Amino acid sequence: MKPVNIGFNNMVMDERIVAIINPDSAPSRRLREEAKLENRLIDATLGKKTKTLIITDSNHVIMSAINPETISLRIGKGE
Repeated sequence: MKPVNIGFNNMVMDERIVAIINPDSAPSRRLREEAKLENRLIDATLGKKTKTLIITDSNHVIMSAINPETISLRIGKGE
């Protein structure tokens, strides 16, 4: 298990990540809203625009201001 920087020195363990998705589609917006209502939404954007939703194995949804491609590269490199 290695931590992955998802922006602003926030980390997620790489083995806990199930999906990295774009937040602009209607299903993504519904997923974010449901997570917010169920207190499963974590905002790691520090007020910036959300560019990525990270889904974890604990069913939490993490909002990040980093591009999905950048996060996937960081996972691949083991950063």
